Amino acid sequence: MSSDFEGYEQDFAVLTAEITNKIARVPRLPPDEKKQVVANVEKQLEEAKELLEQMDLEVREIPPQSRGMYSNRMRSYKQEMGKLETDFKRSRIAYSDEVRNELLGDDGNSSENQRAHLLDNTERLERSSRRLEAGYQIAVETEQIGQEMLENLSHDREKIQRARERLRETDANLGKSSRVLTGMLRRSQKRCPFGILLPLAVNQNGESDAWSWQGCDEDVSRT
Repeated sequence: MSSDFEGYEQDFAVLTAEITNKIARVPRLPPDEKKQVVANVEKQLEEAKELLEQMDLEVREIPPQSRGMYSNRMRSYKQEMGKLETDFKRSRIAYSDEVRNELLGDDGNSSENQRAHLLDNTERLERSSRRLEAGYQIAVETEQIGQEMLENLSHDREKIQRARERLRETDANLGKSSRVLTGMLRRSQKRCPFGILLPLAVNQNGESDAWSWQGCDEDVSRT
């Protein structure tokens, strides 16, 4: 999986370098060539976005304990993508104003106002993008916390199961002690039907180590 991510990284680096070079050339190109370059940059920006989406999908498949490094790299690439889009918008604005002035012979005063308005809108879009990115990061962190909670619940479940097994063993020991007592009582009643069995000592497992019979002609002790 990491090899796929690194392959996307290399493609993204090459593509963004080409986009940066073309954006810088736009203001100095003749009108016909500018139009062609602008259209080409638009296409390459879409390709770069698709690469980012593929990289993002690859990062989501990485285990949470190894995802941090790749998430940081993705944030850097998204910031770079946002900067490219901003530079391209500014380049397009300048290109549009230049074409308009050439066609209408405008003195450029209204164009400056339009440019300022568009730049303001661009900044608003950038702020919205940063808020969306922050929301995405919160979602990723929430997912990691949920994974940790599931792991803790799994550990707690194992502890409860072990406690239940110990309780079953205790019940089994108690049942065994009860059967031993019943058997001894029956045997003693055969010897002395009217006697009473009294325990004198009990060990750690709940079993009596010594007994005394009362009510017969003589006391019978067993150790």
